[in-house]
Amino acid sequence: MGDGKLSSKDILKMINKKAGRTIAFSGDQENPADIKDWISTGSRWLDSIICRGQLAGIPVGRVTEIAGLESSGKSYMAGQVAHQAQAKGIKVLYFDAEATMTSEFLDKLGCDMEGDNQIIILQPEDIEMVLETVELCMSNDPDNRYLFIIDSLAMTPCRADLEKDFNPQSSMAQKPRVLSLGMQKLMTSLSRTQSTLLVLNQLKTNINVSNPMMMLSQPWFTPGGKAIIYAYSLRIWLTGLKGKKTFIEDDNGYRIGSEVKAKLEKSKFGTQGRICNFKILWAGDNVGIMNDESLLTAIKSSNRLTNSGAWFKLEGYETKFQTATFPKLMKSDAKFSKLVYDIIDEEVIRKFENKTGKAEDFYDLEEETPKEE
Repeated sequence: MGDGKLSSKDILKMINKKAGRTIAFSGDQENPADIKDWISTGSRWLDSIICRGQLAGIPVGRVTEIAGLESSGKSYMAGQVAHQAQAKGIKVLYFDAEATMTSEFLDKLGCDMEGDNQIIILQPEDIEMVLETVELCMSNDPDNRYLFIIDSLAMTPCRADLEKDFNPQSSMAQKPRVLSLGMQKLMTSLSRTQSTLLVLNQLKTNINVSNPMMMLSQPWFTPGGKAIIYAYSLRIWLTGLKGKKTFIEDDNGYRIGSEVKAKLEKSKFGTQGRICNFKILWAGDNVGIMNDESLLTAIKSSNRLTNSGAWFKLEGYETKFQTATFPKLMKSDAKFSKLVYDIIDEEVIRKFENKTGKAEDFYDLEEETPKEE
């Protein structure tokens, strides 16, 4: 430039030359921080509430948490996400700190157990080993996309925990400090390599809240400290349904699954606080999320669906159906499933985007704002 000032292009070139790689981008360039891809959770309803205005899932290049109460389906969801990631050609490393993830279970969930893209299962000794492995894979294989799954953060000790005695005071706050440093080192690498970190965690009773009213609105917390919470782009919390029978039983009354409520505890995609629910089968030959069964619940508010007694009628579809036949129609009739997906997009995605209808149709407002006694 004539006045001796550096142009934006010159500044970018100077910064990237100093860094030894591309770290600066102009406004018209592709930004690594942009979400370019999503990994389905296995639940169409959940995928539909994660990002305002579009069908989404677990964001690629970011850190996501799935936390839940005991037996709420965290590992089942993680297995589903692993299966969906492999279908996209993403390599999956599963850190099984709880030593409960069997090959048979993952195979039932549809995960690829053989070949070049087979899932890799690790049993790490400590959280430092997890973070070091994640860093090693991304630095030595930057051309591959990875999905790293930690199962679970609550049950993965830090190195100081293993070196000390069983007194919890001996290594107090060590793991949060390790995670804080780890996230500082890994966040930009995840974005740059388009790799994804999925953290499974436990919901524990929040006994430290002194105000009883706060106890109602914030009944749980997650282990691992506060630093990692800032790293999450998405937090999905799994709990039970209030006042409703949550177990799924077979024809003989044996329990084969459960129904869970999913709430977006944190979302950087304009959807914090949204909820949905779905069923998970965890016994028998068929395990995983019962996606189709939950969709009927998701579209019941639509005026394109009418019912009389036990029978339902879908606008644009000639034949009436019942709740029991809905999943079969979803799998066998392409016209029927397309109509249902169109209604899901309208009721769950577009109505929220356009702020059509009542807010309580999308949020659990009663849980978030308890009434004073």
